[in-house]
Amino acid sequence: MVKMTFTFDEVTVEILRRTSARLKKPNSVVVREAIQNYAESADRLSDDERRHMVRLLDRIVDSPTNRTGVSVDKEIRDIRATRRRGGRRSPSR
Repeated sequence: MVKMTFTFDEVTVEILRRTSARLKKPNSVVVREAIQNYAESADRLSDDERRHMVRLLDRIVDSPTNRTGVSVDKEIRDIRATRRRGGRRSPSR
């Protein structure tokens, strides 16, 4: 473990002390668990971000395609051929 020093305002200190006492855990454990919980929630999208992403996806799905089936089929064939040869990172034969 690494020892660190932080400065908290009085309200935060009181909340920490009450929480530590109620849970019967040291302050350091409560802070560590709080940081872990915060990190987990920070990785998730907020409701506004989620709505924005859904709107973008809806726009993409609703937008008309400008490619023909023939050009898509050709691109898929080219990709498969490249993969069979080992891709871009493989040395030339």
